[in-house]
Amino acid sequence: MIDSPVFFSGIGGSGMLPLASIVRAGGAKVSGSDRSLDAGRTPHKFDYLRSLGIQLFPQDGSGLQPGMTLVTSAAVEATVPDVVRAKELGLTHLTRPEFLARLLNSAQRSVAVGGTSGKSTVTGMIGWILHACHRQPTVMNGAVMKNFVTPSAPFASALVGDAELFVSEVDESDGSIALYRPEIAVLTNISLDHKEMDELRQLFAHFLNAARKAVLNLDDPETRALSDTVPRDKVLGYGFDSPAADVMGKDLQLEPQGVRFGLEAEGSRHEVQLGVPGRHNASNALAAITAARALGVRVEDAVTAIARFDGLRRRLEIVGEAGGVTVIDDFAHNPDKIAATLATLRAQPGRLLIMFQPHGYGPLAKMGEALAESLADGMAPDDRLYLPDPVYQGGTVDKGRGSDWLSGEIGRHNRRAEHIAERSAIGTALVAEARSGDRILIMGARDDTLIDFARDLVDRLGVGG
Repeated sequence: MIDSPVFFSGIGGSGMLPLASIVRAGGAKVSGSDRSLDAGRTPHKFDYLRSLGIQLFPQDGSGLQPGMTLVTSAAVEATVPDVVRAKELGLTHLTRPEFLARLLNSAQRSVAVGGTSGKSTVTGMIGWILHACHRQPTVMNGAVMKNFVTPSAPFASALVGDAELFVSEVDESDGSIALYRPEIAVLTNISLDHKEMDELRQLFAHFLNAARKAVLNLDDPETRALSDTVPRDKVLGYGFDSPAADVMGKDLQLEPQGVRFGLEAEGSRHEVQLGVPGRHNASNALAAITAARALGVRVEDAVTAIARFDGLRRRLEIVGEAGGVTVIDDFAHNPDKIAATLATLRAQPGRLLIMFQPHGYGPLAKMGEALAESLADGMAPDDRLYLPDPVYQGGTVDKGRGSDWLSGEIGRHNRRAEHIAERSAIGTALVAEARSGDRILIMGARDDTLIDFARDLVDRLGVGG
């Protein structure tokens, strides 16, 4: 129970909005600010927050009052007026993960989902299974879960239920994964993203050993190696290719809009039908079913429930079709996610016209070569790739590597990539290039307007450009 008013600075962020909505639903007084609100961006999101009874203020410190707790997102620097004002007032100041960890760690039963890729989808799948099996979970996600979207809850990245059954994705990018003490820790995979591999191995090993049970993807070499650091009686393994898995996938069949496979556990076989495509989503389903099993859900009930999982917004989401061209929006932004997305789409017919917006200059500096390789490997020779300038939301950052550099690197892998700085010009190029049977794929993170860009393309295709 939260006993003081909470002010969320950066409340519109993908990790802040659901947290604020959960706290508000628990009866606490909640208010907040956001630089996107001040700039007039994504007004519908802030209208939704107001509809929950959350008061919004400019990000100028005016919303802070004595007795409040300030919670800040990673995008809020120490120089932001909210933070300065909170310090003047002597308020308790917690980062988003510090605040989230308090909620998760205090729950009687909890699941924390970590990993480089797949954690939002697995969190959504676990939440849906528990909800469908009448367990009434509280779910904290970083993406909108389609199963829970209603006209009054269009931003359903949170599900409010029993505070004592708490399911959340947790992030390793800032090291905060070390804060969590879940009953069940799920680890989907480990690959280069925000941190160096040695540091990632240490963070995830600590995360797993802090939990009472560890649900591990034994198909992933890095995760499998970490399983040796966890007491054997704590490990529940899953996978398609690992004989040691407690929950085993068999006979995978990839379909245009989903997957089918057999699931073997506890000496029985079950047939799984999933309504989201790709081998990576089959693996995500194994993770979710294994975690639900660890919470006492019967495997057959979890299998029945997951057949009705509708997926997440911005995860291979078909935005629309016009003129025989399908427009798809996807969150992929690191090498593993890009590889999974392109592999899933390449298994289906049709040329890909891709816009990939890098999610910052920092990621290009850290993993630019791996991004170039992943994009080039996933493209067919006749696919086209357009690169706008990276996301930039202010602050000091080395811009030595931009999208022009990435374009050149992809060209070295013999694939066609063109840097066009302005996204609007890329939209014009995509509409002019597209022909019946093509698929336009929009990829990127940290930018809520990408879905609006994708919807606009559908409209323009529908009227002939």
